[in-house]
Amino acid sequence: MSGSIIDWWQHIPYNISPYIVEIGSVRVGYYGLMYVVAFLVVYLLSLYRIKKGETKFTANEVENFLILGALGMIVCARLGYVLFYNLAYYAHHPLEIFLPFSFQGGFHFTGIAGMSYHGGIVGLFLTGIYYCRRYKVDYWGMADFLICSGPLGYTFGRLGNFINGELYGRITDVPWGMYFPLDPEDVLRHPSQLYEAFFEGLVIFAILWSIRNRHPFKGYHVAIYVMCYGVVRFFIEFVRQPDSQLGTVLGPFSMGQVLCTLMVVVGAALYVVRKRAASR
Repeated sequence: MSGSIIDWWQHIPYNISPYIVEIGSVRVGYYGLMYVVAFLVVYLLSLYRIKKGETKFTANEVENFLILGALGMIVCARLGYVLFYNLAYYAHHPLEIFLPFSFQGGFHFTGIAGMSYHGGIVGLFLTGIYYCRRYKVDYWGMADFLICSGPLGYTFGRLGNFINGELYGRITDVPWGMYFPLDPEDVLRHPSQLYEAFFEGLVIFAILWSIRNRHPFKGYHVAIYVMCYGVVRFFIEFVRQPDSQLGTVLGPFSMGQVLCTLMVVVGAALYVVRKRAASR
């Protein structure tokens, strides 16, 4: 009985279709839906806090910030992937950066594949700064407010990766490992997407949500998030399969670990700078 349960678990990715609807060549995937769900979750949690009187921000301000932030995040997540993970390829195929087509061996619709979390978070912060300066909104206050809900939305993004069968982990022999249809080696691997959904999403969300009403200084929650994510993702990268075109880039460390190390440094610096600014 236990053997059949383990076998069922290990082959779950083979039994999940990444598409909600398939009509001929038209396909609607769960991955895109998960992005929508992620932003909806953050928005609904923000409305909950607004109704509870936990912030001075209005629903309209949050909506506008999230709409612009979503656009900036998607664009910069794509650019981040191009820059950090596959620059050599896109330098020779620049039209494929934002066009969902491949021109190799003819003209093919491929969709846009390849997003970088680190690029996306930079885009979110940059568009947030623009919005807050343009409309005279307290940037650090807004960033602290939204970042407490953000990790729960992120959880759904990683579940989307799992449903797609992408970003799987390294080869393993643990019984909770899984087989993924996109794996050319068809071997047991860590379900690293689920690790990330749990630790980078649910665990960090629980931490930030529990301290959401603490306000020792502006930028406090952002700094905590940046450091927490950087540390958690750094260790999960040890069981996540590095991108095939890169492999490890600095000794045994992946590009994700290099970027996460920078995140921890930036988060710690932000904590110190914002705390000192508040004490002046």
